[in-house]
Amino acid sequence: MDSVLLKLIVGLVSSLCLIVPMAQASDVQYCDKKTEYDVKVKGVEISPNPISRGKPAFFSISATTGTTISGGKLVIDVSYFGWHIYTETHDLCGETSCPVSTGDFVVAHSEVLPGFTPPGSYSLKMKMYDRNNHQLTCIGFDFFIGFASSVADI
Repeated sequence: MDSVLLKLIVGLVSSLCLIVPMAQASDVQYCDKKTEYDVKVKGVEISPNPISRGKPAFFSISATTGTTISGGKLVIDVSYFGWHIYTETHDLCGETSCPVSTGDFVVAHSEVLPGFTPPGSYSLKMKMYDRNNHQLTCIGFDFFIGFASSVADI
């Protein structure tokens, strides 16, 4: 009986070791560490984490700026195991309230990934530009799409 309980505990601990790293948010890195960007990014929250295929995923990017931003755009590039797979552009004022006042602000974006999206590790690069096409920031971070299939939810 003790060996069965021991195997169960070892199995649970092993499973937790695999799940816990997936639940942690990835580190945000600036695209060019030598550039002094006008917008400083404090962090990124992803919910749910890992992302589920066929269900909404929410990205919340907290940032700060020293100048008012009246508008602009976000350019998002996504890579899968190093291969560029997708680019999209969004109006900055559609992702946050404009004008963006001096100080802290949040860029919030939601996306529903198709059910056929392959599970695994992805990298996202986001560039923010003002109305004059001046780059305000450029960040990159990793995220994970889980192995659970949305087919079971249909």
